[in-house]
Amino acid sequence: MTDSAERKMQFLFALRSKGVTDARVLTAMETTDRRDFIPGGVFATRAYEDMPLPIACGQTISQPSVVGLMTQALNPQPRDKVLEVGTGSGYQAAILTRLARRVYTVERHRRLVTEARANFQRLDLTNVTVMLGDGSHGLPEQAPFDRIIVTAAAEDPPGPLLAQLRQGGIMVVPVGQSDTVQRLIKVTRSPHGFEYDELRPVRFVPLVEGLGKD
Repeated sequence: MTDSAERKMQFLFALRSKGVTDARVLTAMETTDRRDFIPGGVFATRAYEDMPLPIACGQTISQPSVVGLMTQALNPQPRDKVLEVGTGSGYQAAILTRLARRVYTVERHRRLVTEARANFQRLDLTNVTVMLGDGSHGLPEQAPFDRIIVTAAAEDPPGPLLAQLRQGGIMVVPVGQSDTVQRLIKVTRSPHGFEYDELRPVRFVPLVEGLGKD
């Protein structure tokens, strides 16, 4: 077995051991090389480790097990239109492109938008659109969405995002103060309102309004 194949097998084993069991999600993560979304240098060698890693603009690329668990909770379907808030380097969105019909992803840092767009083009991912904007407001012009995923922590599930969720749709969002451990929440929109399920403790960068200064 080559080093690359062994690393991939260990990577998938680590995902399963943390509770990522959905076959579609595992396949999408197996075919999306995390190393493609980590800038070259010292951290590129740690791409297959289950840990968050720094990227530009003071942001991070989430640890793979958390990406897998969030994607599994989101349960995107082949015909779904998905909104992601917080593109980062594009890793989460790239996984979603393999599971949904269309992915819109919003990022407040111009440099990350440029880098993510280049990553998507290099990998020939054509069903994803990355936009510079304040993700806390969502994308009203593209709403409603079947699925919404937020990769930064809000004090409460943002009202504008809840409003853009289709009936029967699912939103996955970390909720809590930025300096404490947060909880990952799954929100389902029913005919009678919103149902909230608490999934697990997590730690994300805070959801910040407005655009980045870079």
